[in-house]
Amino acid sequence: MRGNQTWITEVSLLGFQVDPALECFLFGLFSLFYLFTLLGNGVILGIICLDPRLHTPMYFFLSHLATVDMAYASNNVPKMLENLVNQRRIIYFIPCLMQTFLYLAFAHIECLILVVMSYDRYVAICHPLYYTIIVNWRLCTILAATSWIFSFLLALVHLVLILRLPFCGPHEINHFFCEILSVLKLACADTTLNKTVIFAACVFILVGPLCLVLISYTRILVTILRIQSRVGRRKAFSTCSSHLCVVGLFFGSAIIMYMAPKSRHPEEQQKILSLFYSLFNPMLNPLIYSLRNTEVKGALRRVLWKERSV
Repeated sequence: MRGNQTWITEVSLLGFQVDPALECFLFGLFSLFYLFTLLGNGVILGIICLDPRLHTPMYFFLSHLATVDMAYASNNVPKMLENLVNQRRIIYFIPCLMQTFLYLAFAHIECLILVVMSYDRYVAICHPLYYTIIVNWRLCTILAATSWIFSFLLALVHLVLILRLPFCGPHEINHFFCEILSVLKLACADTTLNKTVIFAACVFILVGPLCLVLISYTRILVTILRIQSRVGRRKAFSTCSSHLCVVGLFFGSAIIMYMAPKSRHPEEQQKILSLFYSLFNPMLNPLIYSLRNTEVKGALRRVLWKERSV
């Protein structure tokens, strides 16, 4: 039966189906957002590398988050920008699958890095005397490496399950990049196993980590409220509030996208939700950490002062 099926070699990314004038406006707007994403995360990464005072576990994980954000946006946004100004919105199927694979891998890494960062804050605030013993550089390296390796392996599982399917059309993806659920609609076979694995992965990589983050911050909140000094409480809150903002934005949009009933979110709304964790979140993360973190602002001032002094 499969012998009669035609395998597709390229597909069209429909993207945002709007007027040409609006497409030009969106191209300029999204280009600006993408530039801010690369610049903001690049500055965060550069500051952490250049300032020895930021060579701590917290900023070690933040540097991984900045790296993932730049890679995550670079995987999806350039093709979206190209399609906004190009009427021939074609992508070959193999690069499309690679885009899906990298999109999943980077999303998984971000989830795990955010959990690791919450654990780092939990130990720092709830067990400050043992912080340097518990969160040592060996543990940091293991946690970071495990996050990257496990994320790519889990994304590889999704890719292998996709490759087992025959793809014979339609030749259009109603999205601005090769998002996994949109790619599965091209298959001319039962995709129940793929969707079951996606849902199980969401429970494991989204719901599970989110529960761990909430447990960590519940313990942190209890500890902060016991601090007698108002200055101490304010400092503890400032170091945690930025991370909580990032967690809320990322996990909230991802859970709505992949775990909410699909009938409540038509395809056009799903594209907008995808923009949150493909473009807006990576752009907002450095702003949140720099604006709400006195150490990052202090490091930026020191780096700029050095540049002026040279």
